[in-house]
Parts: sequence; C-alpha cells; structure tokens
Amino acid sequence: MLTFSSALLPTLVRWLCCLLLVVGCWGFGSFSTAHAALDNDRFDGNIFVLYAGNGSLVPVHETLTQAQTQHRPVLLVFYVDDSLDCKAFAITVSRIQEAYGRRASILPINVDALPIAGQAATTNDADLLPVAPYYRGGVPQAVILDGSGNVRFDQLGIVSFETLDTVFRDVFDLDQPEADVPQLQRRAYNEFNTELTP
Repeated sequence: MLTFSSALLPTLVRWLCCLLLVVGCWGFGSFSTAHAALDNDRFDGNIFVLYAGNGSLVPVHETLTQAQTQHRPVLLVFYVDDSLDCKAFAITVSRIQEAYGRRASILPINVDALPIAGQAATTNDADLLPVAPYYRGGVPQAVILDGSGNVRFDQLGIVSFETLDTVFRDVFDLDQPEADVPQLQRRAYNEFNTELTP
C-alpha cells in the first residue's frame, strides 16, 4: 500500500494541475478555428446576414406561388452557405433587394433544402416544389421571372448588379441607364464625413 506524507501531497497536486493545464492548452491549440471569411468555402453561418448585412432575405417570407398569384416579378437565387461564389453574390442580391424589393419578390433558396428528385415530398417540401424545376445543379444561380411567370434570365455563377438591373429594368419597362452618365455610388454606412469635423 502506498502512503504519502502530508508534506509531499501539495507538491504532487501542484504538479498534477500543471500537467492538466499543459495538456488542456495543447488540446485547445490543436483545433483549427473557423473564422468568417469571404474568400473561402467554409460554413460560417447564413451568408446574407454575414456578408450582405441583410438578414431580411432569410428566411424567405413568401413563396413562389404567392408571388406569382400577385403577378410580381421574382428573382430566384439558388445558393449554399458554404460557397465562396455564393458569399460574394450575396452582396449583389442585397443590392437588388434594395433597388427592387418593393416591386419584386427576392427569394433566396438554399439548395440543401430542395426536395430530392424521385423521393416522396414531405409537407415541408410543399413550398419548394414549384421552385425545384428552375434549379440546374450549380450555385449561385439567378433566375428572373416576369409577372406572368416567364423566365427572363437564367444564369449560373456570379452575376453583376448591372446585369440583373438591366433585366429588371426591361421587366418593369424602365429606361436603361445611359453609359456616359456617371452612376451614383453607394455611401458606406461607417463613412467618415470630414465636412462635419471642425
């Protein structure tokens, strides 16, 4: 039977605590951290909240069927949260909502939620069934439907704001911007105004 002297016990406890601290620090230090970044394919959370600053786009507040019943033009955006291209495109989608969100329905669709072909649809899939036929298997994908439900634009990959703006201007029968007129630039929300400083 082992016996410890009372003088040796505090030293042993101190060494044991130090050993546990070293092992704990080594264990926590060996895990890689996942930082939200626009330049990688890691899952960071919802891309519209993180990169576009627009949590109003998700969850989607209406369905394709509701928008078509009201004869509203629709922008379907097929995306996944762990795609570098989708993260970059989220900013453009937010700008489109800013410009056309009152007159058109902007519907971001996470393709991971789409029903799988050949499987029986569940009640959760009912809202996504009308959307599924427009998906072509890649992300990001932008599809613009006019008020009659006709496809006016369908493209895979990152699409510029100007391209989508041109299609929406055509759908709404608005004048196209002239090439020689300088376009207004958006102000940054945290922009420092030197005119207000003394």
